[in-house]
Amino acid sequence: MLYAIMGEDVPNSLERRLSVRPAHLARLEALKNEGRLFVAGPFPAIDSNDPGPAGFTGSLIVAEFASLEDAKTWADADPYIGAGVYANVVVKPFKKVLP
Repeated sequence: MLYAIMGEDVPNSLERRLSVRPAHLARLEALKNEGRLFVAGPFPAIDSNDPGPAGFTGSLIVAEFASLEDAKTWADADPYIGAGVYANVVVKPFKKVLP
């Protein structure tokens, strides 16, 4: 089943986010290589694809996991959590309807 993982950044998280981004992306690449990643990306803090120093307010990952518990366990190991980037992470089942 698909699960949505939504992380909300702490204020002024850009420096911490950038410091662990390679490790964060490596985990996403692993999901992609396993055919389990549906979509992933950050929420820019301003209305721009490149928010520069404004940074980001969080991230969304939609990926396939065997269970909600597996999705939560995977999310809990995200480098962004260990680096203090995320203030809060919510994991919910996701049902794709369109397109």
